[in-house]
Amino acid sequence: MQNELSIGPLLDENGNLVEAGYSTDLVKVYDRKAISARPLRIKEWDYYIVTDGKKAVALTLDDNSYMSLASASFLDFENPSYTTKSEIKFLSLGKLNFPPSYADGDIVYESKKVKGSFKKDGNKRILEFWYKDFTKDRDFSCKFTLLDEPKDKMVIATPFEKPNYFYYNAKINCMKAVGYCEYDGTRYEFDESSTLATLDWGRGVWPYKNEWYWGSMQCYLDDGRKLGWNIGYGFGDTSKATEDMVFVDGVAHKLNRVYFNIPKTEDGKAYDYMKNWTFADEEGRFKMDFTPVVDRKDDTDVLILASLQDQVFGLFNGEIVLDGGEKIIVKDKLGFAEHVRNKW
Repeated sequence: MQNELSIGPLLDENGNLVEAGYSTDLVKVYDRKAISARPLRIKEWDYYIVTDGKKAVALTLDDNSYMSLASASFLDFENPSYTTKSEIKFLSLGKLNFPPSYADGDIVYESKKVKGSFKKDGNKRILEFWYKDFTKDRDFSCKFTLLDEPKDKMVIATPFEKPNYFYYNAKINCMKAVGYCEYDGTRYEFDESSTLATLDWGRGVWPYKNEWYWGSMQCYLDDGRKLGWNIGYGFGDTSKATEDMVFVDGVAHKLNRVYFNIPKTEDGKAYDYMKNWTFADEEGRFKMDFTPVVDRKDDTDVLILASLQDQVFGLFNGEIVLDGGEKIIVKDKLGFAEHVRNKW
């Protein structure tokens, strides 16, 4: 079930995945020019979440070919609330020149309303964002420096049912972060001793309709070690490998499939995202309860395009068994789990 990727090109001469599987680094080389599907189906994005457990900033730059998106969110977990603003431009068609690897290259976005950049400077990542009139007449701005990139990442290559359609994805958990954001007239400092960041890096060709579940957490344990995880499914055919992985001080521990158990409303017709969730894997190595704090809900439905997103932030409690048998107890650690349905 868990095929580990070999080194080489991501796509063959016909534009299909050479192989499906997972790895702990970008061993497959992504080349946009090797894609054989229609150009409007290509989707590329970088998403960062920076949090100290009390507040968070999420930043997105993406180029979905028929449109681009620049988005920022500020989340307050002590006084549960959030603000998200996004700018969309049509027919970007790869003009943002996203780099083919997370290891090198910069992304720069600029308009009258938004200025954003994700830059790689040696062993550092520099994130800067400015958004005009983010709250009423007040602008949002932030700058973060990300350090101490872990040795292991979660990398997965998955096909979809349709030929030439695929998803190549990496998650880099538990990078140290330091910086600030200015939100609604207040400056918030993010201290390196308590702040961690995760990158969600995605490149691929997607079908028009899809639905996914994704969860992520990053924290410091009482003994000073960094703990993080990536769990999820729905990102294509994961019969060859799942993206479920735990990280402790930058070392990956691979899991089989982790299932999301989301409570339903009383009539059973819809999810009730603000009730308590549970998570469990197939081998009894990952058992979590999840108490929601904030549902960062973002529903867009415009003609033939729709994105219904519930990114729920909350507290995880449970236990994890690592590859060597060590058991880690998780108590009230902040993370998120999301359910997304797209027509894009």
